Amino acid sequence: MSSGAPKGENCLVDMDSKAGDLFGAEDAHPTGTGGNGATGVLAKLWLPKGLSVSVAKEWFNRRRVSIRPWASFVDQRKFSKPRNFGELCQRVVKNVEVYNSNYTFIFLGLILYCIISSPMLLIALAVFAGAFYIIHLKSLESKLVVLGKELTIPHQMSLAGAISLPVFWLAGAGAAVFWVFGATLFVIGSHAAFRQLEGTDLDELLMEPV
Repeated sequence: MSSGAPKGENCLVDMDSKAGDLFGAEDAHPTGTGGNGATGVLAKLWLPKGLSVSVAKEWFNRRRVSIRPWASFVDQRKFSKPRNFGELCQRVVKNVEVYNSNYTFIFLGLILYCIISSPMLLIALAVFAGAFYIIHLKSLESKLVVLGKELTIPHQMSLAGAISLPVFWLAGAGAAVFWVFGATLFVIGSHAAFRQLEGTDLDELLMEPV
């Protein structure tokens, strides 16, 4: 009889080592590195190199830090009708510069509302994401070549879009896009036009050379 640990323990040790390789090893993800927490889990989804979770998180944090207080953003006492077209243009240009982070979150909120309120659009997005994911996995296994050219990430996204196009058409994606842009222009344009400039903003405008 051979010495050492029993077969049952050997089996458990082998399974533990494989689990460690699956959830903690860097080489378990062909295009990224291992990690802890949510970032590590998302990294193991084999996301394309250009779609970095850290980059998106950094962009979101920058926007969140530069956002203006919402109480001041919607303060009705600071809204008035512009006296002339010149003041209207000044307000729009300056308010877009000052409240660009607030406007960005309004735009994202309208997109989220449009997606949540349309189940078919959710299905279309799921089809697009699934098609892109499968195509990208295939490209990791072996290079995908069409007409002598390798499919890059933009090409893969375009192919996934072409596959999911009928579903988007059935979901009325075109109308949804026009609604989002129309609502965004109306909300942001109205706020930028009627929101009075702060005292510091007026001083900056007066100091600008003509």
